[in-house]
Order: sequence, then structure tokens, then C-alpha cells
Amino acid sequence: MSVFVASIGFGLVTAAVLAIAAVGFTLQFGVTDVLNLAFGAIMILGAFLAYLVNSHGVSVWLGLLLAIAVCSVVSVLINSVVYTPFQRRGASPITLVIVSLGMTLIIEFGVEAVAGGIPVSYTMGSGPTYQAGGLILTGVQLIIMAIAVVTMVGVHVLLRYTKLGKAMRATAANRNLARNCGIRTGRVITTTWALTGALCGLAGTVFAIDAGSFDATSTDVFLVLILAAVFLGGPGQPYGAMLGALVIGLATEVSAAFIPADYKYVTAFVVLLIMLGVRPAGLLGERQ
Repeated sequence: MSVFVASIGFGLVTAAVLAIAAVGFTLQFGVTDVLNLAFGAIMILGAFLAYLVNSHGVSVWLGLLLAIAVCSVVSVLINSVVYTPFQRRGASPITLVIVSLGMTLIIEFGVEAVAGGIPVSYTMGSGPTYQAGGLILTGVQLIIMAIAVVTMVGVHVLLRYTKLGKAMRATAANRNLARNCGIRTGRVITTTWALTGALCGLAGTVFAIDAGSFDATSTDVFLVLILAAVFLGGPGQPYGAMLGALVIGLATEVSAAFIPADYKYVTAFVVLLIMLGVRPAGLLGERQ
């Protein structure tokens, strides 16, 4: 029983990291119509930027700010230089998926060429350990969970109570109608890339903190969990991504208490396949 309860704690931390990434991914997809599979590669770029700062004796939390800023700019540049020209030429969605896979390889091999192919880790302590019942969490893990909660609240406030958020929702629902209603959809899309890029940098750094050590390809498997959370909750649905992240995070870590840890990611897809068999549009998705 103690192993089971402890795995719930690990699942909550994984769900926290996954929620930040999944919300950024689904917002990006919903507003821009680009299934950006280079999301994980940009995450690891952010993680290595934070490592660059941390390796010079600066706190990783300050490095986190650099990762957020640079990944935001990189995301906007990738959209304007790579994806937008293809969209203007009428490229099909599958073409953009293939292009995003190419961007993944470019970014990951670029990071590996600069940083080297060996795993690295941040210089930081895990903080004091806290125990409640069978749950055992470190101070750093609690900080990661707190960051995720604040991020989710921030996304909620943005989408529900700001002019930009309403414009993003309108653009995601019907871009042409939003444009005809006076919304500058091009500016909204660019801003969305900047915001989701920032979430990408944040997710990459907290992922690396939680993982302990990482290399240029560490987020490849994690991207699979992001996709599982996004499609479980419903593509383009931020609140669905939050719920999907919680389900997938808990399912993968709790299952590791009963099956070999190497197979825990299979659980994510078992849950996804069962749920989509019942509700193909996802938990909060609308039937098309």
C-alpha cells in the first residue's frame, strides 16, 4: 500500500509537468491549426538553455526565465519562417506534420552538436522532504506542482477574462468568421505562438528538473505522453488537456507500482484507446 500511495505522489508531479506542456500544445494546435511535433524539441532546447545558465553558477530558477523568453522567440520564428510559408502555399496538414518532424531533428541534433551527446543535470538540491500519509514529496516537487497550478489558473484567466483570450477562442472556433468580425487573426496567431512557446520553455525546464538528468532526445518519449493527454482531453481543448494530463500522469506512475517501470508508458495508450473507444472526440472534445 505504501508503494501505491507513493506512486500517486509521483503521478501528481508527472501530471503537473505534463499539464503545462499539454496545455501549451493544445492551445497552439487549436488556434494555429499546426500539429507542431517539434514542441518536444523546443522543450529540450529550453532545458539546455537553463542548464547553460545553471552551469555558470546561477540558480536554475533564473535559467528558467531565460528558457521561457528564448523558447517564446524561437516558436514565433519557426512559425513565421517555416510553417507560415507552407500554409500560404496551401500545404496539407500531413505536410506540416512532416515539416515539424524535420524541425525536431534540426533542433535536437543542433542541441546535441553544441551541448554534446552525454546526459547532463542541474546543480541544485531537492529541498526538504515532506510526508503526508503515504505521500512523500520533496520541496522541488512541490514547487513544480505549484508552478503548474499557477500556470493553469493563468491560462483560465487569460481565456475567460481577457480580450486576447476571447480573440484566441474565436480564432480557434472559426478563423474566417473571426477575421470578418474585426479580429486581427494574424496578430492573434503570432501572440499564440509566443505564449505557447513560453509554456514550452517552462515545461522543458521543469521536465528536466523532475527527470534529474537529460539529453537532447529526452523529450521524445514525453512528447508521446503530451499527445496522449491532448487527445484524451480533446484536441484544441485547454481544459481537456489539463484533465488528460492528470489522468495520464497518474495512470503511468501508478501502473509502475504493479508492472515493470519500462512499460508504464504503455498504460497511457491503453487508457487513451479505451476512452476514445467510448468517446472518440475526447473527454471534453465536441463531436465534429
